[in-house]
Amino acid sequence: MKINQKVQQKTLLYVLYAGIVFFFLSPLLWIVSLSFKTVPELFYTPPKVLPETFSFANYRQALWNADIFSYLMNSMGIVAGTIVGSSLVIIPAAYAFSRIKFRGSKMLQFSVLIFQMISPLIIVIPLYRYFSRLGLLNSWFSLVLIYIALALPFGTWTLKGYFDTIPRSIDEAGTIDGCNRWQILTRILLPLILPGLLSVVVLVFVSSWAQFIVPFIMLSDSRMFPISVGLVNMQSSADTISTQLLAAACVIGIIPTIIVFIFLQRYIVSALTAGSVKG
Repeated sequence: MKINQKVQQKTLLYVLYAGIVFFFLSPLLWIVSLSFKTVPELFYTPPKVLPETFSFANYRQALWNADIFSYLMNSMGIVAGTIVGSSLVIIPAAYAFSRIKFRGSKMLQFSVLIFQMISPLIIVIPLYRYFSRLGLLNSWFSLVLIYIALALPFGTWTLKGYFDTIPRSIDEAGTIDGCNRWQILTRILLPLILPGLLSVVVLVFVSSWAQFIVPFIMLSDSRMFPISVGLVNMQSSADTISTQLLAAACVIGIIPTIIVFIFLQRYIVSALTAGSVKG
C-alpha cells in the first residue's frame, strides 16, 4: 500500500509539473507556430496549432524589411554595458559584505535586500523626471545606469553567497604571503568564484534583455530602441504589419536569451542556490 501511495504521489507531482510547464510554454509555442503560418492560416476556424507548411518567409521578411537587426545590436550594446558596469560594483560589494566586518554592515545588507524588492514600475517615473533635469533622457548611458542599479541587489547577494562558501583560511594564507585585500580578491578569490560570477553575468544578461518599461519610458529615438521596445515600435509605426510577421520578429528577439539559457543553465541554477549549503 505504501508503495502504491508513493507512486500515486509521484504521478500527481509529475502531472502538476507538466501542467505548470505547459502553462508557461504554451504562449511561446503559439508564437512560434504563428511565425511559420501564412495569412490565410491565421483565419482558420477552428485555429490550427501547427501550420500546414513550415516556411521561413516571415523570418526573411522580418530580418530584411524591418529594423530587427539594429534593435538586436542596440540590446547587445546596452546589455554589455550593464554587465561590465554591474560587475565592477557587484564584485567588491559582495566581497566587502562577506569578508569585512564594519559598523552597520547588517543594516546595509538588509537595505540592499529591500531595494531588490522594488519594481521598476515604481521608480521609472521619478527617474524620468530626475534624468530629465540632468539632460540625460534618450541616452544609453542613463539606461545602463538604471539597469546597473536594478542588477546590483540580486547580483551582490548572489555573489556574496559564493564568497561565503570559500574558507577564510585562504584569505589568511594570502595575507601571510604578503597580499593586501585587493590582491587577495583579484588573484586568489576571483578565480575561485569565477563560476559564480558567470552565473551572475547570465542572470544580468537575461533580466536586462527582457526590460521593457524602463527603455520604453526613457528613450524616444526609435534608432536607439532595444529589441523589447523595437517590436512594439514596429507594430505602432508601420501602416500594416501582419500577425505572422510580428510573431517571427518576436521569436528572433528571444533567440539570444534562449541560447544563453540552454548553454549556461547550470550556472543559473547554481546562482539561485548559491549560499544555501556551506562547507
